Amino acid sequence: MAKQVRVVRMSVEQPLWRALSGYRVLTMLYAIGLFASAYDEFDRPVIAIAFYVVLFVWTLATLPRVQSAVACTKRFLAVDLAIALTGIVLTPLAADDHHISSGGPTLPSIWTAGSVLAYAIKGGWRWAAFASTPVAVANLIERGSPARDTVHNVVLVWVASIAIGYVVEVARASERTLARALEIEATTRERERLARDIHDGVLQVLAMVQRRGAVLGGEAGELGRMAGEQEIALRTLVSGALVPVSRVSLDAAEGAVVRAVEVEEEAGEADDGPVDLRALLAPYAAAKVSFAEPGAPVPLPAPAAKELAAAVGAALDNVRRHAGEDARAWILVEDEPREVVVTVRDDGPGIPEGRLAQAEGEGRLGVALSIRGRLRDLGGSAELVSIPGQGTEVELKVPKARGKAGTR
Repeated sequence: MAKQVRVVRMSVEQPLWRALSGYRVLTMLYAIGLFASAYDEFDRPVIAIAFYVVLFVWTLATLPRVQSAVACTKRFLAVDLAIALTGIVLTPLAADDHHISSGGPTLPSIWTAGSVLAYAIKGGWRWAAFASTPVAVANLIERGSPARDTVHNVVLVWVASIAIGYVVEVARASERTLARALEIEATTRERERLARDIHDGVLQVLAMVQRRGAVLGGEAGELGRMAGEQEIALRTLVSGALVPVSRVSLDAAEGAVVRAVEVEEEAGEADDGPVDLRALLAPYAAAKVSFAEPGAPVPLPAPAAKELAAAVGAALDNVRRHAGEDARAWILVEDEPREVVVTVRDDGPGIPEGRLAQAEGEGRLGVALSIRGRLRDLGGSAELVSIPGQGTEVELKVPKARGKAGTR
């Protein structure tokens, strides 16, 4: 069997980095526009022009740096924040007193918030608080006194950046939780698939060896006893949660990553084209098994058809084991517009009430895994009706639209 590694990436963080890239470009153009509209308020416009040249080149050249947490290094963040602080401190040197006293914008204006937000997205709310503090100090120095509008802007940047940093931390924790849940689900489905295969083969062989050994006695009886012990141990392993879940979730820059290892069929057996279900069920017909089929083909995707046929085989195995070799069984295939329905009925003694739940508790998972588990993976359902003394009927339904999507 070949293995295929399927990688699922989930990231709430990536859209924030893309938004930050756009924000930096727009606010850089906005700051330059503010300077152009208030050019007369600058006593030394050369200082402002030199700063905006640096800001323009820096913003465009560092766009790749604000694409992910990995690219956005600590050194870049430090230089980026230093440019913002330099622009704030240079404002009194470039602008006149009226511009400063009236609360005019600093040279970088709201571009400064982009530097603080980069800290928030990169490291969470603690990094945001760290970056907001020097920005607050620089704004107070630029204004010369804690004016109301300056304090308002400082508090706004502080609160907004810390809130965004906290949201990023929560999003990362949620991604890791979701990745872990998907990983556990994938592992559980693989364990159930293996359990079905084991039940259909190994467990039934061990049970047969145990029964035949008990009848023959002697060394065969001892072999049967050992087979019975191994059957119990294997049932316990299959029904319990003894298959470890590998910890393969990562918290990378692209978000939480799940690597699910899938098992593919051997070459020549992985044909997903439509298969006539009748051809797969016809071999089950025998002297004591009647098979009723539609006159036209019943096409299903190959994986779905094989799983449905295996579920029918498991139902017939239950008939032979529990209803006896003399019991008769009937297979009826119905091709409905939206689904395919296969009914397996027998004339055995039926199943006592509560027996299925007891069997699952004892690790006998024929109905739970070999039948219901298969149909659940196909997006279908399995209904079992049994009346003591009147036989048992198992109705298997597979939707045509999900027959292919529900299998691996």
